[in-house]
Amino acid sequence: MRTLLVLLAAALAGSLTLFAFAPYRLFWIMPLSLAALADLTQRHPQRAFWIGYVWGLAAYTSNFNWIYNSLHDVAGLPVWIALPLVLLLPAYLALYPGLAMWLSARVTAKPWQRWLLAFPALWELGEWLRGWVLTGFPWAAAGYSQITESPLAGYAPLGGSHLVTYLVALSAGALALMVHSGWKMRAGLLIAALAVWGNGFWLKSIEWTLPQGKPISVALAQGNIAQELKWSPENLEESLRVYYQQVATARADLMLLPETALPLFLDDLPSGYLSMMEGQAQRAGMALATGVPRRTNDGRGYLNAVVALTTTGRPYFAKDHLVPFGEFIPVPGLIGWIYQFMNMPMSGFSSGGANQPPLTLASEKIAFNVCYEDSFGEELIGPASQASIMANVSNLAWFGKSVAMSQHLQLSQARALENGRYMLRATNNGMTAIIRPDGEIASVAAPYTRQVLQGFAQGRQGLTPYMRHGNAPVLIGCAALLLLAMLLGRKHRP
Repeated sequence: MRTLLVLLAAALAGSLTLFAFAPYRLFWIMPLSLAALADLTQRHPQRAFWIGYVWGLAAYTSNFNWIYNSLHDVAGLPVWIALPLVLLLPAYLALYPGLAMWLSARVTAKPWQRWLLAFPALWELGEWLRGWVLTGFPWAAAGYSQITESPLAGYAPLGGSHLVTYLVALSAGALALMVHSGWKMRAGLLIAALAVWGNGFWLKSIEWTLPQGKPISVALAQGNIAQELKWSPENLEESLRVYYQQVATARADLMLLPETALPLFLDDLPSGYLSMMEGQAQRAGMALATGVPRRTNDGRGYLNAVVALTTTGRPYFAKDHLVPFGEFIPVPGLIGWIYQFMNMPMSGFSSGGANQPPLTLASEKIAFNVCYEDSFGEELIGPASQASIMANVSNLAWFGKSVAMSQHLQLSQARALENGRYMLRATNNGMTAIIRPDGEIASVAAPYTRQVLQGFAQGRQGLTPYMRHGNAPVLIGCAALLLLAMLLGRKHRP
């Protein structure tokens, strides 16, 4: 009975993390939730793995419940298949907090070494691993909960979201340690925590990159085409009409259309359609780019591409980091049978390759990324360092009316903050937005509406510390702290 109560407490702490992220953005919940996890582990070290695993299972199930919308409501997968698959991802991801707590309880017995050295390092290394293993899925990493309301967000340009994650875990470890310490230790920990969080306020005031050239006007299309209609042949004419009309009525230096806005291969579009779009854009003096599937140059595959329609030759960016099970089937011999139950067109995209050069539009170099590619901070550093503006095109109609699009917006905010550049987001049904270099939202379109969001963006130049060094300093630092905790634990072990 006691074990059950401990696991229920861990599940409650994990499930509450839903409210730490967008759209709720109660950033203080995350360090408190991790502190509760650490305290439960300190009191019951023999159950450390299961405490961490149950916390993770509850946290990731509550944060990713929108997977059910995608599999059942939109893709049409039967309930008896959809429900187990919804739980499969959290069940896998929960292994990382489970192992982090198990190792924290065993590396060293001294509480200060466990919660100030081992636990923050292990937690961050676990978050990095789950963002890399099996192509990675870093959504709901602790650091994202701090973007942009928390003082800790100020550390993102220094060491990226991973440094922020480490500081959240360190703060949680300090809180847990306070419960089990005397007043002197509590006072010292409180002063240190205030220094770390207070320094974040100062860091948020630093302008890491500089303006370049004049601001440009931008128009970001949001067609609000329902996913069940998007690829329907009967709705093709309506989709093409919606985006043509939005281009025809927009007035800006740069206009972006969302991911696969034109739901046909580039060379299969109706004759003259692209010429008409180009003509409307040229008459308005507007650079135009759209998401559209494109065949590879050898014709053997196809790409999830963003194509510029105002430059000779139609240069393009093609998505590199594809979504497993959505844009490609990892082990078709094992799970390919599931797709006979699903309405999932184009699930066999090819990768466009890493570090593709920016596209030059409206005299700015635009570094594009498609859909959840903006979940992977280090992968975007190379293109962003060559660009003056970043842009994300997405289609989140897959996830219905859920928190997924707000969580995705928060990821884009993190990328803008890390790289000190504007991030333009053109999405099918939300959240279409203009994000400033400090990660704050300049303007955002109401979700589930058909409109063109208009505003201004400013090209930027220069590199943030994170762009220069990537994740390496944080990962090396965490590895060193973990080694120190192990050496101290071995030295003092009876």
